[in-house]
Amino acid sequence: MRRLAAAGHRVAAADADGPAVRGLAADLSRAGLDVTGHPLDVTDEEAVDALVDSVEEERGPLTALVNVAGVLRWGPVTEFSSEDWRAVFDVNALGVFQLCRAAARRMVPRGAGAIVTVGSDAGAVPRVGMSAYAASKAAVAHFTRCLGLELAPHGVRCNAVSPGATDTPMNRARWAGAPGPHPAVAGVPGEFRAGIPLGRLARPRDVADAVAFLCSPEASHITMHDLRVDGGAGLGS
Repeated sequence: MRRLAAAGHRVAAADADGPAVRGLAADLSRAGLDVTGHPLDVTDEEAVDALVDSVEEERGPLTALVNVAGVLRWGPVTEFSSEDWRAVFDVNALGVFQLCRAAARRMVPRGAGAIVTVGSDAGAVPRVGMSAYAASKAAVAHFTRCLGLELAPHGVRCNAVSPGATDTPMNRARWAGAPGPHPAVAGVPGEFRAGIPLGRLARPRDVADAVAFLCSPEASHITMHDLRVDGGAGLGS
């Protein structure tokens, strides 16, 4: 949200942790950025539609939507529960669908808009122990292409940004306690995981810059694209 606000967007940020997102929005507002914070469960269809309505009333027409919410639960398929599978897809896929639908219904009549969904390189490169997460990210990447095809005649662009390993709390929890160099950077042969040719994890700013670009006029002729921000880990796949 900081990067988009710095680029001149009036940002309405939403998160399941209402107090946290409101606190962050307040901090950014004090720094001179135009940001408001709103609690939202992206799996709640009525809440999604209500928030989009209220944001348009209070902040003006929606010109860009960025989907970032995601959850990760891992484990081998033979031990993975149906409950965990549903929880991952409810947030990572259903939540994206509901927000995109709400935004598209408002952008289409205006003939303009940009939708960017943050996915993962796991949506294209298999990951041991991450079947639900990887499948959900593959689903939203292809959903984004389908949505982009439907909305292109109406001037609405739909793209994905698929990061590789990024220095976030989710990633730190995944690799907590691993000795030596970060496994994602060095690679994990036993998990069929290549290393990162650029030799470092992505920074959150790297991902935010890609999102901001796809929301900007500089990307006005880009749609249905999946932009990898993975330091080369996917070897261009």
